[in-house]
Amino acid sequence: MAAGGQIVGDLTFSELARDPFVQTGLLAVVGALVTRILLRRYPAQRLVFQLAFFAALTWLLYRHDIVPYELAPETTPTYERAFVALAKIIWWINAAWVLTGFTRVFLIFERQPREGRLIQDLVVAVIYLGATLSVVAYVFNAPVGTLIATSGVFAIILGLALQSTLADVFSGIALNVSRVYEVGDWIVLSDGTEGRVIETTWRSTHLLNASNDLVVLPNSSLAKAQLTNLSSPNRSHGVKLRVRVVPTMTPSTISELMRTVLLSSNSIMATPTPSVDIKSLDAQAVELELSFRVKDFATAAAAKHEVFDLIYRHTRAAGLVLAQPKEAAASVVISQPQHPGAAAPTPRATALRLVDAVPLFASLTEEEKAALADTMTRKTWRKGEVLAAQGSKLNSLIVIRTGVAVVSRHEADTEIELSRLAPGDYFGEGGLFAGTGEMGTVRALTFVVAYEVGQAAMAKLMHDRPGIAEEISLTLTRRAKLGTSGQAGTDGTGTPPSLSALVARMRQLFGLPHG
Repeated sequence: MAAGGQIVGDLTFSELARDPFVQTGLLAVVGALVTRILLRRYPAQRLVFQLAFFAALTWLLYRHDIVPYELAPETTPTYERAFVALAKIIWWINAAWVLTGFTRVFLIFERQPREGRLIQDLVVAVIYLGATLSVVAYVFNAPVGTLIATSGVFAIILGLALQSTLADVFSGIALNVSRVYEVGDWIVLSDGTEGRVIETTWRSTHLLNASNDLVVLPNSSLAKAQLTNLSSPNRSHGVKLRVRVVPTMTPSTISELMRTVLLSSNSIMATPTPSVDIKSLDAQAVELELSFRVKDFATAAAAKHEVFDLIYRHTRAAGLVLAQPKEAAASVVISQPQHPGAAAPTPRATALRLVDAVPLFASLTEEEKAALADTMTRKTWRKGEVLAAQGSKLNSLIVIRTGVAVVSRHEADTEIELSRLAPGDYFGEGGLFAGTGEMGTVRALTFVVAYEVGQAAMAKLMHDRPGIAEEISLTLTRRAKLGTSGQAGTDGTGTPPSLSALVARMRQLFGLPHG
C-alpha cells in the first residue's frame, strides 16, 4: 500500500493532489454530486455514469494497492486504516448501486416491470445484504459466520412473529414465478371475487372490479384459492346468452334469425364464427343459446347489451314475440299466440313504426310522422348487392326494415369495416341533410328490406315547420360526436361540422329562410 500517512500540514499541494485518500475523497464527492443531484431525473445517464465512476474508483484503489475484498495489513497506521476503511465502504456501496441498476434495466428490457417487482425487490435485497456482510467482513474484520449463526436464533423468533406476513411474501413470489396471472389480466376466484389485476406487491395483489372499486387480496389467500384467469391463454373471452321466442315460426327460421342478430353486431369477433344452438322446444317457446367471443373480458358487458338490443330489434322486425321465462310459463296459463300473418288489433303500419324508431324523427309530432310515413317507399336488395357506393351523394334517407348491411371504406388497397346496420339503423343522412357523400360503401350481408324517405317529403315538412332543421341538426351533431354514425353529416374528411354550419347547409339544400 502506498504511503499516505504523512501529516497533511507537511505536504505540498502537488503531493496532496497525489495522495490516494484525497483522490478517493474527491472522486466520491463528485460521484455523489452528479448521480444524486445532477442526474437524479435521468436514470439511463445516471446508470452509465455510475458504471464509469465505479470503474474509475476501482482503478484508483488498485493503483494504490487498496483491495476492497482483502483486510488491511496489521502494520497499517490507525488513521490510515480509517481512510482505507472509508474507501472500501464507498466502493462496496457503489458496487451495490451498479448491480441494482443493472437489475432494474434488465426488468425494463423484459417489458414487465410490474410483474417483476417482487423478483426485483428480492434481488436488490440480496445485493444490499451481500454488500453489508462484505463491509462487515473486509472492513471491520468481524466474523461473519459467527454473526450469521448467532442471528439464526433471532431469525427464528422473528419468523414466528411474522408468520402471516412471510406466508404472504413467499406466496407472492410463488405466484409471480409461476405466472398464473399478469398485470392487466381479469381473474375470478371461487368465492365470486373478480377484477382486473393492477398491481402485485410483497404482501398482496390489487384488483379493480367492475364497480371500479379496489380489492386487496393477501397473496397467501390467493395462492390457496381456486382461480380462473379470464384473460388466458389469450385476451378473447367467450360469452353465451339464452333467448326464448314464441314458436310462431319454425325453429330453423328462428335460429337463422338469431344468426342474423350475431352477424349484425359490431362488438363481437368474427373468428371464431359465432354459433346458435336450439336447446329446447315446447308449446310456449323455442329456447336458443347464442355463443360468441369478444376481444377482452372488459368488453363483454357492452357486447351483451348490444346483442340484447339487436335480438329485440330483429325479432320485432320479423314479427316474432319474446317468450316468458320458464318459471312464469309454469305458473301462468298462456294462450296460443297468433300467427304473424293473422289479423292483429290495429297494428301501426310498418313505415310508421320505422319512423318512430329513427332518433332523427323523435321531435316530430304524430301528424308529421304519419305524413312522412305515407310517403315512404319499400326497397329490397339481395345478399351481396351494393345499397350505396362510397362517395355517392344520396338524396334520401334509407331505414333498414329487416336484414343486415355492412358499411366499409376503401383506403390504400384495403377495405376497412366501419359498422354494421341492423333493423332500425339508417344511412344516407349525410347526402340528404348536408349534401355530402357516403363515407363508405353500404353492402347487403343478407337479404335486406328497407324504406326510403325522399327529399321532397322532408322538404315539405321543413317548409311547414322550419324548426325541424335545428332539431335534426342537433341529433346529427350528437351522433357524430359520439361516433355512433359511420355516415352522418361530415364534410368528406371525417370531421363532423358544427351545429350552426349543419343548420346553414340544411337551410340552403331545402330552400329554407335563414335565421
